[in-house]
Amino acid sequence: MHRVAVLLLAPVVGFDATIAPTLFGTAAGGDGEPLYEVTTCAVEPGPVASTNGFAIVPTAGPEALDTADTVVIPGTRYPPARTGRGVEDAVAAAFARIRPGARVVSICTGAFVLAAVGRLDGRTVTTHWKYADTLRELYPAVRVDENVLFVDDGDVLTSAGLAAGIDLCLHIIRCDHGVQVATAVARHCVVPPWREGGQAQFIDRQVPAGDHAATAATRAWALAHLTEELTVHTLAEHAHMSLRTFNRRFRAETGEAPGSWIRQRRIDRARELLESRDIPVDEVARLSGLGTGGNLRHHLRRGMGMSPSSYRKVYQGA
Repeated sequence: MHRVAVLLLAPVVGFDATIAPTLFGTAAGGDGEPLYEVTTCAVEPGPVASTNGFAIVPTAGPEALDTADTVVIPGTRYPPARTGRGVEDAVAAAFARIRPGARVVSICTGAFVLAAVGRLDGRTVTTHWKYADTLRELYPAVRVDENVLFVDDGDVLTSAGLAAGIDLCLHIIRCDHGVQVATAVARHCVVPPWREGGQAQFIDRQVPAGDHAATAATRAWALAHLTEELTVHTLAEHAHMSLRTFNRRFRAETGEAPGSWIRQRRIDRARELLESRDIPVDEVARLSGLGTGGNLRHHLRRGMGMSPSSYRKVYQGA
């Protein structure tokens, strides 16, 4: 059982504090058995105050960090980290308990805490766009990118504010157990199963006047026609837009160019088929719109570092 410890530091952002327990606690295998054991913990006994008018009673103390495979730091206004004064001795001692090799995750302003204890030095990270400049100024050894939803840097993962924490947790579940498990969690939580980590945190623009000006319907149509030739021209025609307008609106709404978005959706479909069906690799490539087994192998090796057969062995039946 993969152990997840959620370390609450007052005043914790209430929404952020619930993300990891909800998503990891929902993840289940094909037999319905939970895939993660989630524990909320604090450095001192008693309720942990939140920024939202309520307090949270953790279920454990810092000892939960001793055996954690993943440690999550939700957003917090913990004063020492937010003002560049480091951390208190009790917090430093808690981080010292995290075993080597454990995965460390921050949601939103939890990145300030990781930066304060030196976990982010020399790394590229993200946080809520509103606080990115402050993080950059207080911790110059950290490279801050406020233009993405989350950053996966191997053993250290950081997310932007609030709902981006959901995206990061789904990404982790997807990496651990595959597309089917992550999609089931997303469906339970009634959230999109996938938003690219590189997608912009927010788009500063006027809201389109009506649905006719958006690309959502065309994206939905494309997902149902992945096996067909989906050129940008085809997509623009479906959306009843000029190529220039379609490209501009598509990138504004998704953070990606149409071609790369289609390619990633085809890879997602291929991964889903590899997890759920025992069919030849060439057939997986055809049904996902990737065309040939060689093309599927190329994209899977580049994105996942493994062949289709290895991916199937790792994730099928997860």
